[in-house]
Amino acid sequence: MSSAQAGSVERLPLRTKFFFGIGSVGDSIVLATVGSYAMLYYNQILGLNAVLAGLAVSASLFFDGFADPVIGSLSDRTRGRFGRRHAYLFLAPVPIALSVIAVFNPPPGASDLVLFLWFALSVSFMRISISLFNTPHLALGGELSTDYIERSKVLSWNNFFTWAGGAGMNFLALHFVFKATPEYPRGLLNPEPYGPFAVGCGLAAMVLLLASAWYTRDQIPRLPKAPENLPRFSPLEFLKDVGKALGNRNYMWLLIAFFFLSMMIGVRGGLNLYVNTFFWGLTSEQLKWFIFGSFVGYGTGFLFSARMHQRLDKRLNMIIWAVVFSIGPAIPMILGLTGVLSSETPGLTPMLIAFSSVGNAGASVLSITVMSALADIADENELAHGVRQEGVLYSTRNLAAKIDQALGAALAGLALWAISFPPKAKPGSVPDDVLFNLVFVDGILATIPGLIAAVCYARYKITRARFEATKAALAARKAAQGT
Repeated sequence: MSSAQAGSVERLPLRTKFFFGIGSVGDSIVLATVGSYAMLYYNQILGLNAVLAGLAVSASLFFDGFADPVIGSLSDRTRGRFGRRHAYLFLAPVPIALSVIAVFNPPPGASDLVLFLWFALSVSFMRISISLFNTPHLALGGELSTDYIERSKVLSWNNFFTWAGGAGMNFLALHFVFKATPEYPRGLLNPEPYGPFAVGCGLAAMVLLLASAWYTRDQIPRLPKAPENLPRFSPLEFLKDVGKALGNRNYMWLLIAFFFLSMMIGVRGGLNLYVNTFFWGLTSEQLKWFIFGSFVGYGTGFLFSARMHQRLDKRLNMIIWAVVFSIGPAIPMILGLTGVLSSETPGLTPMLIAFSSVGNAGASVLSITVMSALADIADENELAHGVRQEGVLYSTRNLAAKIDQALGAALAGLALWAISFPPKAKPGSVPDDVLFNLVFVDGILATIPGLIAAVCYARYKITRARFEATKAALAARKAAQGT
């Protein structure tokens, strides 16, 4: 079946969208488990220096980032009965489960050097295993439909389930796993649950990832295939693939924008639990209710992104929601720095949840919009080069993001060191000036790269009319070729 035929079905079955999305649940369970808890676990429980913990996370993102475009190029060129994507979707789940278990089960009594190496290597293996699934999975989402709006609907399922995996895992963890005890009133500081918690998350992720691969395999016959004359993967062909992707100006602006956005995400991700635990004084029981703020935010993206794309071009959506994502989460911290809010403010938790919902709505709509726009760029590159490059386009974007998230994680660790944040700290014992500096970094400095990203998104030039013209040119060329 030709790629023209592959794109002839514009409305996908609900079952396909659902099980495509399920793959993102498994992904996000693992990534959220490590992203939310590993830094705190190694620094505050095991006593690893904050700079070393940050460098371990940064190293994993750096090495994994370079694996992404290799996996993308390899996936774009793969032939066989599983098509371009599904062989990888079946291969990755078991290594993913084993690696997340390893992260939270370091050798007992290990020295700082051994802890650092174990943390860096186990997280690196986990992230590369995730990429082996995630890169072909995202590419699959970009090629399931050729319709401007249907693409956004498909990727809305992906985005919502990404939220559901991470938020659901966090809610269950805070409600059932890291419960307060007389010895540990802040349950996150209890070392005992971390090992079993990682085993449960790893096994759940493995089952969900395999289910996604299995129940979307019926789409393989109608998906675009690697052309027979396309050379097999090699280092030279890989460099050519990356060159074709980077030659697209619209793609380059999305990469630059995401580079800055990821810097903000990396810093905030590394400091979020510190701010909530030590500045706001929230307990595990309070933190678990933030799931409702994220539900409102990501529900907004799931329900309304495609409708927004019908009314406004994706470019304008990217600008608006990048600003919302950058500023929304910073507002309560600015209010905290100025004394308007404090840990003693009545109704603080609901207020923080409300601001969280605004930030999450920005993140959700922005992510769906960019992912859908990447599929539109794949059309432009197919017209220019005669080959679809969803794998390379999505993965090279991930490379830029992970290099910058690595920088963000390192900056988070350096910030904790620079402000002299104490290891194994107890809530209520951290000096006020240290807490002020912590919130200044997370609330003010981290916002700046997000706003720079909004400026870069303004340089994206694919309008709805330009998309339709590209689609018509592709159809005309395929008709002339008889494919």
